[in-house]
Amino acid sequence: MTEIIQSVLGLLVTFSILITVHELGHYWVARFFGVHVLRFSVGFGRPIYRKVFGQEDLAEGLGDNEPQVEPTEFVVSSIPLGGYVKFLDEREQNVPPFFLEQCYNRKNVWQRIAIAAAGPLANFVLAIFCYWLLFVTGITGVSPVLGKIDSESLAWKSGLREGQKIVEVDYRRTFSWSDVNVRLLERLGETGEIEFTVLEKNSTLESVYSVPISDWLSSSDEPNPAVELGLSLDMPEYTPKIGGMLADGRAKSYGLEIGDEIKMIDGNSISSWKEFVKIVQLNPENELILELERSGVRKSLSIRPEARDRNGKRIGFIGASPEPMEFPESRLVLIKYSVFKSLEKAIEKTWDVIWFTLDAFKKMLEGVISTKNLSGPITIAQVANSSAESGILSFISFIALLSVSLGVVNLLPIPMLDGGHLLYYFIEVVMGKPLPERVQAYAAQVGIFMLLGIMTIAIYNDISRL
Repeated sequence: MTEIIQSVLGLLVTFSILITVHELGHYWVARFFGVHVLRFSVGFGRPIYRKVFGQEDLAEGLGDNEPQVEPTEFVVSSIPLGGYVKFLDEREQNVPPFFLEQCYNRKNVWQRIAIAAAGPLANFVLAIFCYWLLFVTGITGVSPVLGKIDSESLAWKSGLREGQKIVEVDYRRTFSWSDVNVRLLERLGETGEIEFTVLEKNSTLESVYSVPISDWLSSSDEPNPAVELGLSLDMPEYTPKIGGMLADGRAKSYGLEIGDEIKMIDGNSISSWKEFVKIVQLNPENELILELERSGVRKSLSIRPEARDRNGKRIGFIGASPEPMEFPESRLVLIKYSVFKSLEKAIEKTWDVIWFTLDAFKKMLEGVISTKNLSGPITIAQVANSSAESGILSFISFIALLSVSLGVVNLLPIPMLDGGHLLYYFIEVVMGKPLPERVQAYAAQVGIFMLLGIMTIAIYNDISRL
């Protein structure tokens, strides 16, 4: 229950930040062009907090008996999964003559384009700020040195070996293992070759290896590109010691406790977490006798791993994770830049994420990668909670990533989104007149169905992952 509450709070905090920044973008640019804002709302539905301001400014220059318009109100609403800015618009209400110039519909098409685009652009600016902050502070990553490689894998057959350090993927620099995974994710669904530039073990010599791919992981629900190629990170062995357990997992229900160190399984000694996991996965619904050490005392208990499907294979699962492990300092890399260089890198990083997001949408529409990779509010809540628990820098990184996603999604040419409004306005530029109201109303209905369809898929994916 505590984890659920934390996840919900993480979702609310995350969405509140992103939505507020997005709507402030619309608000500031609208005010710059002299549009009167009736309501700035974070969330939808019934207001739970309201503050009115600007009443005195509206009254200035008007007689006591002259007609007024409503002042601007700031609102926090009960459904925190969105937000909006409502402008004064004579198509929606009777507007006194004095205020006609402050109506949104009276602004020229280029001003309306700027107002519509300002929300997504504000999200991109937020992402740039977050990445700038990370680069100035310094990001610690793990050096991408390869561990053991499966001799039957694509990586091995292409010449990659344990101890090599990946310095480039597709001729783009990789400073950390995280960079390697990002570069590989960009190739999902593609056919061709992935080019790895590596620093040979105990050498200054760089070599290039080509790994062939074909419709790569196009049908995978939860792609893990490095594992699929046979790559693994060279890392210290985890000891077979319980560091965490799922509340509803069999590790907990069968009596395991955090801090337990597994010594033997069915009479056979084990020395690493990897060995432990392998035996568990090979024994779905089979009873295993564990001998463990708890607070210096040897104990014995049995456990029956739950059977689960993973990529068409039946494996055992007990819902336990190892005790956290520190990487040696020699294997860590600090990515840090000066104030001005960090801004350049932040803009570059934001553009990379924008391009990656657009490319992922394109591949989903083409059927190249599975729509099961879409995530909804449940997954976002879980990741928000997890990143918050990992520290402020992890949470800032997550905010940046999600802010880019929100900006890109809102620029898609779907009616009801900012991109849909931009599409109308660009058509207006070409035609020399606005689209008929009837056409816009019909398109809005289509947009609602499209958004509901996308959200349905995303929430279904969330529930499936649970």
